[in-house]
Amino acid sequence: MMVTSLLNKVRDFRDDQKGVIAIETVILIPILIWGYIAMFTIFDTFRQYTTQQKAAYTVADLISRQVTPLDADFLDGSHELFIELSRLNVLPGMRVTVAKYDTVNQEYVVVWSRTRGGMIGLQSADIADWSDKLPELAEKEQVTIVETRSIYTPFFEIGLGDRSIGNFVFTRPRYATQLCYFDGFVEICDLPTAEPPKEAPNEQA
Repeated sequence: MMVTSLLNKVRDFRDDQKGVIAIETVILIPILIWGYIAMFTIFDTFRQYTTQQKAAYTVADLISRQVTPLDADFLDGSHELFIELSRLNVLPGMRVTVAKYDTVNQEYVVVWSRTRGGMIGLQSADIADWSDKLPELAEKEQVTIVETRSIYTPFFEIGLGDRSIGNFVFTRPRYATQLCYFDGFVEICDLPTAEPPKEAPNEQA
């Protein structure tokens, strides 16, 4: 009799579904919250990658349209523009390099390279074998390389950690045969004498 009563109570406990929803809620809500935070963090990380890439292309396009020598003020402004477009709260690195191709030695050569934000300027030895990164160039043709670097820290710690975001953009001068740099004393150019720059057409914003 006692055994039967005990078995009945066990069956009743097994079949009783009171509080099931509360228990499931306690289990599932933390998982749902973590999933939402993870999706937000991953989405924001990809957004930052895309935003910085667009900003780097914008700076490269701006530089490619110049027909007068660049100087320190112009690079400072370009660096600030990149920061503003990327909406960064940390100081990113930026490097602008003008290069040409040496058809005799069959290697790329640095004409000039300037940096902002702690990056190191490039030397000819650094880019000599960049045939897999840069396009084929004709004699006397230049290419402008814009590189950016920054560290992105996600809002929430979900295992991604700090991400290093880098961009590498190259473009040719649009309206001039060469892109010079004025260091305050002399103009650093590739060609001894530059051809007159083409007049930039009126373009819609």
